[in-house]
Amino acid sequence: MADVHSSAGHTSHAGESHGSVASYRKGFYLSVGLTVLAFVITLSHGLSPEGTIRAIAALAAVQIFVHLVYFLHLNSSSEQRWNVTAFAFTVLSVVILIVGTMWIMANVGMNMMSR
Repeated sequence: MADVHSSAGHTSHAGESHGSVASYRKGFYLSVGLTVLAFVITLSHGLSPEGTIRAIAALAAVQIFVHLVYFLHLNSSSEQRWNVTAFAFTVLSVVILIVGTMWIMANVGMNMMSR
């Protein structure tokens, strides 16, 4: 790929988008806010244990998307299509691995209990 020189003297490859300082700042504030919110939910004991786990899991999912968008710059633009496709394949592979492992372990547990 050919290098493209920006006016700031930074080198970037064609098709890559680099965030602005404002974008990084927004991502940082969102990440810190989500982390603080998770601590507040945990320390306040305002939810049941199951509700706390679900709230933290939801905040973690949002945190992942904040990092993907603001720090890894994954978006739906045509330049990012291969990166998004590779990321989707990775997520699918991890989900298959985790669900498959849980399924196998549940079946092993059931079969060992029956004897």
